[in-house]
Amino acid sequence: MSSREAGVNSALQANDCKELMTHSKTLFVLLLAVGAFLLPGSVSVPQASADGPIVIRFASVVPSGSAFMKTMKAWNRSLKEQTNNRVELRYYTGGSQGDERDFVRKMRVGQMDAAGVSTTGLGIVARPILVLTAPGLITEYDQSVKARMALTDRFSKLFSDAGFVALSMGEAGKNRIFSANEFARPEDLKSARPWAWKDDPVFAEFVRVIGANPVRMGLGEVYGGLQTRMIDTVPSSAIGAVALQWYTRLNYMAKDNFGIIVGGALLKKEKFDELTEHDQQVLINTSVQAGLANDKLVRRTDQNAYDALVKRGITVVDTSAHKAEWDAVAKKTRENLTGRVYSKSLLEAVEEIVASN
Repeated sequence: MSSREAGVNSALQANDCKELMTHSKTLFVLLLAVGAFLLPGSVSVPQASADGPIVIRFASVVPSGSAFMKTMKAWNRSLKEQTNNRVELRYYTGGSQGDERDFVRKMRVGQMDAAGVSTTGLGIVARPILVLTAPGLITEYDQSVKARMALTDRFSKLFSDAGFVALSMGEAGKNRIFSANEFARPEDLKSARPWAWKDDPVFAEFVRVIGANPVRMGLGEVYGGLQTRMIDTVPSSAIGAVALQWYTRLNYMAKDNFGIIVGGALLKKEKFDELTEHDQQVLINTSVQAGLANDKLVRRTDQNAYDALVKRGITVVDTSAHKAEWDAVAKKTRENLTGRVYSKSLLEAVEEIVASN
C-alpha cells in the first residue's frame, strides 16, 4: 500500500469513518438507521397471529458483520416490537442474492420480498425515477429532498404499477467524476475508458455526449477493471470511492458534483398486502424515520470521505473555468434521455421544483 493510500485510511479512521467504509460497500443502497417510532396510544393494535410472524425476506449486499447491519437489526427489533411480533425482517446479506438486477428478478418471482437498492435498482423497477439523477439537474441535497417530497405520489404510483412499494428513498452522496488521468473539460474525457453500470442509461449517455465510449460492467467488476486499466474513469461519491477502494487506482476527483445519488428500499406489493393496515403503517412510518436518519448520516460521512481524500493527496479538479461546457453536456444528456427514460413532463416538473428552490 502506498503512503497516500495508508494516509487516507488513517484519516478516515481519525474522522470516525470506519463504519462508513463498511456499510457503504452497498454503493449507497438502503441506509436505514432507524430510531424508535411510537404510534399513538389510542390506536388499536392487532395481536400476534398463532401462525407465526410474516417474514419479509430482505436482500442486501451489506456484509453481515458490519456496523451497518447492527442498525438494520435494530430496525427489525423495532418493527417486531411495534407489531407485537407479527412482522419481521430476515436479511440475506453480503450479496448472497447477487447484484441489484438479481434482487429485482428474485422479488418478481417470489424468491425475495424486499431489497436495498441504489438509483440503478430503482430504475430497473420504475425507469422514470432516474430523472432524479439526470446530470446537472439536482446537485444540492435540499433540491433532492424537495423533489422527492413534491413527487412522492407520482413516484409511488410508478412503483405500485410495477408491483412494488417504495418503503424509503434517501440520499447516498454527491456523484462526482473520478479518473486515473488528468481532466478539466469534457473533451479531456473523449479518450477515457469510463465505467457505466450495465443497467444505468444515464451516465452512459453522459459520456456518449462527451464523445467517449462507456465500458459496461457490473459493480463487482469495477475494481478489477481499474487494476487492468480496462476502465480509468468512474462516477462515484467520495463514500463509494473509499468504501470500494476505487480511490487506490484513481488520481483525480472533480470538485463539483453532477448529481445526487439516490437509493431506497423496495418491497413486493403482494407481500405488503399481506400485512394489516396497522402493520403497513408501522412499516411505512419507520421507513420515513430511516430516510431522515440516512440523509443526515450520508451528508456527514460523504463530506468526511471527500475531505480525507483531499488531505491525503488526491488531486481535486476545479472544472468551474469550463462550467459552460459541462453544463452543455449535461443539458444535451437530459434532452437525449427525454422520451427514452423519463417523460418531458416529468423532467419539466423537476426543473420547476429546482428553479423554485
